[in-house]
Amino acid sequence: MEIRKTTMEDLGTALELYAKARQFMKDHGNPSQWGDNHPPREQVIDDIRRGESYLCVEDGQVLGIFYFSLEPEPDYAQIYEGAWINDRPYGVMHRVAAPGIRKGTASFCVNWCFEQCNHNLRIDTHRDNIPMQKMLEKNNFQYCGIIHIKNGEERIAFQKTEAAH
Repeated sequence: MEIRKTTMEDLGTALELYAKARQFMKDHGNPSQWGDNHPPREQVIDDIRRGESYLCVEDGQVLGIFYFSLEPEPDYAQIYEGAWINDRPYGVMHRVAAPGIRKGTASFCVNWCFEQCNHNLRIDTHRDNIPMQKMLEKNNFQYCGIIHIKNGEERIAFQKTEAAH
């Protein structure tokens, strides 16, 4: 597997991956995290234009997509019922869609991100997203607490650092 930036030519594939991921979430007890239209097309386009959308590809087949940035995440400024492991600069990963085309895709993606950000990666997910939580646990992420996203919804937050590597 390899990671490459998503291009505008990949937009249809990106939207299809997110649609498959929404269905996967619904099928696995998590119908509300992304609902019927998250991420919206405009956000996917913005991620691509900013150079922060990435595809996981193997033998020409697109297996997954995610957002990755080295910019601080405003939603992570306040954490409740816990604390971040450290205050060092970190990478952030969002909108992970690896809808079961190939086992291990999500793990490959998070480990790629971990290598890009000086081994300090933060991520959050919905409390009902058990498959994501299991994948994060398997990849040595530590539960850190609760954050609130822009619309006020709660998410559970995780971090992986060099010490946990």
